[in-house]
Amino acid sequence: MALPFWIENAFFRVSDFLSEKLPRPEPAPEKLKNARLVSHRGIYDNRRVFENTLPAFDQAKAEGIWGIEFDIQWTRDMQPVVSHDPDCRRLFRENASIGDLSLKAVKSRFPMIPPLADVIQRYGGKLHLMAEIKPHTVASKRLNGVLSELFSPLQPARDFHLLSLHPHLFSAISFIPPETMIPIAETNAGAVSDMVLERGYGGMAGHYMLIQNGILKKLSRNRLPMGTGFINSRNCLYREINRGVTWLFSDRATEIRKFVPDRMTPKRMSYGAHDQHSEMQQFV
Repeated sequence: MALPFWIENAFFRVSDFLSEKLPRPEPAPEKLKNARLVSHRGIYDNRRVFENTLPAFDQAKAEGIWGIEFDIQWTRDMQPVVSHDPDCRRLFRENASIGDLSLKAVKSRFPMIPPLADVIQRYGGKLHLMAEIKPHTVASKRLNGVLSELFSPLQPARDFHLLSLHPHLFSAISFIPPETMIPIAETNAGAVSDMVLERGYGGMAGHYMLIQNGILKKLSRNRLPMGTGFINSRNCLYREINRGVTWLFSDRATEIRKFVPDRMTPKRMSYGAHDQHSEMQQFV
């Protein structure tokens, strides 16, 4: 269940204020070792550098961030592009819906919106890709086929995960194992954690204030990682690492990285095909 926007916004603002002000002890080395910093939509200010664009992701890569989170939308000709919004009003001040435009038209009118193919080619195997699937009207067979082809150079779980606030969308995806799929909880974290265990998903994500310690312990007992956002202060960061959170999604990855610069951006490791889940398993 989603909260009304004004209630959600007020709740998160108060949460962020309290989390920033309340001192937290620096996590023990073993907990720092397991933490992974994910730049939410890249590093951007939406003035000079826009979210979910190649310059935003380039900056995350240049600063040594472990992973990037981004959102997938579909064009009229059923091609995936990277954009949080289904339209171009908020960022580009134009009344145009991505779903009404062909890929060629998107490239021409909104060249900052990158095709998913470009993002995978540019960052796959270099940054961990956390791709969020949005509601769409694309036929399941088409969606599965396109995503399968684009992600084929990468190894599931080691190189990328798919996330969604709408876990039913995962039913259309068969080219990767369930362990690569990460449901995002809102106020339904308990139900989502049960779903994760029942369906064999690879963990879950949610806002740090909506994930109770009992859910973290449940996932930990089953050797599953947890991701929380949005971690935008040192004290909030320390709180989440001390709780055993693995994936730390932040809108301020540049600032957050300063507090644990060497441990949250480990060098990538090479695994054999039989070890595709080994990096995920070592987190907990």
